[in-house]
Amino acid sequence: MSFLDCSCISTHSQVQPISCEDQYEDISGSYLSSDGSFFGADDDLSGLSAEPADYQLLSVLGQGFNNLSQVSMARHRPSGRLVAVKNTNLDECTEEELLQLMNEALLSRLFRHPNLLTSRLVFSSCCQLWVLAPLMSYGSADSLLRTFFPDGMSESLVAYLLYGVLNALKYLHHMGYIHRGVKASHVLLSAGGHVCLSGLQCVYSLMRDGKRMEVVFDMPQHTPSLLPWLSPELLRQDLHGYGVKSDIYSVGVLALELVSGRVPFQDLPPTLMLLQKLRGSLSCMLDGAPYALGDFSTLKVSRSGVDSGIGESVAAGSLTRTATAERPQSPTPKNHSATLHNLLQLCLQQQPERRPSASTLLSHPFFKQVKKHTPESFLSLVYPAIPLSCPVDAPPSPPSLQADTHTNTNPEPVDGGVWDFS
Repeated sequence: MSFLDCSCISTHSQVQPISCEDQYEDISGSYLSSDGSFFGADDDLSGLSAEPADYQLLSVLGQGFNNLSQVSMARHRPSGRLVAVKNTNLDECTEEELLQLMNEALLSRLFRHPNLLTSRLVFSSCCQLWVLAPLMSYGSADSLLRTFFPDGMSESLVAYLLYGVLNALKYLHHMGYIHRGVKASHVLLSAGGHVCLSGLQCVYSLMRDGKRMEVVFDMPQHTPSLLPWLSPELLRQDLHGYGVKSDIYSVGVLALELVSGRVPFQDLPPTLMLLQKLRGSLSCMLDGAPYALGDFSTLKVSRSGVDSGIGESVAAGSLTRTATAERPQSPTPKNHSATLHNLLQLCLQQQPERRPSASTLLSHPFFKQVKKHTPESFLSLVYPAIPLSCPVDAPPSPPSLQADTHTNTNPEPVDGGVWDFS
C-alpha cells in the first residue's frame, strides 16, 4: 500500500486536503515551457519506477528530518538517471513525525513550481519510506559557503540565488502558505543552474475553515535550528501573530548569510537574539552604504570582478579564475553596492507591514543583473565547486540485492552533508 493511501489523519495535524487546491487560482500553467513540462529537463522524474530494487544507492549526501532520514545519491538502473533519495525508517518515527511526513508528501502533490523542491515520487517498502527528488548536484548554498566561500559569495551569485527563492515564495504566498524555513541550507542548486527552495516541513497554511487568515500564531517545529532566520513578530508569539511578511525578513537574513559567509545572531543566546532583533540591530553588519539610498535610476550594478561576480565580460572573469586555479578572495572590507544595502533595509524592517512582498522585491534594482545573464554565466561564479557526479568506482550492483544495500563511496557525510533534504 502506498504511503499516500493512509487516511488516518489526526484532526490536530496541519495536513491540508488535496482538494484545497481548488480554493486558489491555478497559476501553475504560467511556469510551463513550450512542451508542457516544467522548466529543467534534468529535473523531470516522470517515468521512474516505484520499486526499491530499481535504485542503486551510491553515496550519502546528508541527513534530514531530525536525523531520522538519510539522503543519498542514487542511480535508477533501468534509465541510468541520477536522483536524490531520502529513506526514512517509519518504525522509528513518532505519531507526530508520521503526520509531518504525510503533510510534506501531500504538499508536494499540491505545489507545482520550478523553484520549489518537491517530492516527485513517494512510495513505501516494508518499514522504509522512499522519497525521490531531482538531484541538486551543487548541493545547498550552506554547503557552498562552508566549503568554498567562507567569506561570502559575490553579489551576482547572491542575487541569482535570492531571485529563485523569491519566485518560490511569491508562489507559496499566493497559494496561502508561509514557508518559515528560509535559510541557506534550504537553497539548493542543480548542475544546470536551477535554484530550488526546499524545507517543506516548515510550511504552514493560512487557510482556516475555508477562509484565508492574515496572521497565524503557530510556532515552527525544530525552532532552535531556525531561530537566527525567524522574524521578530514570529518570535514574539503575541496577539498580533505573523503572516507572509515573516518570510521576507528571513530573506534579508539569508542575504546577509550568503554575502558574508556568517549567520547573523548565531552566537547569541535566544533571549539576547530576540532583543537585538526587536531593536533592529544585526550581529553581522555589512560595510556602510557607499552613497545615499534613494533614487536608483542612475545607479549601475557594481562591476567589480569580486563583488558583483559578473561584469561586462563573464568569460574574462571565468578565464582569470581558471588560469590562477585559486578561489577568488573577497577584499576586506567589502564594498557592497547601494542596491544590496537597500534590499536589506527593506527586508529587515521591524514592522512587517513596511516590508515589501516577494512579488515587489523581484522588481528591485538589485535583481536587474539576473535578467541580463544566463544560468550558465552565473554557474561560472560557483567555481571552484563542481557538481556531484556518479562515483566512477561504484560498480553496478545486481538487481537481486536487497533494496537497502548501499554502495557508498562516501559513507559518512562531511560537516552535516552536502545538502539538507528535509
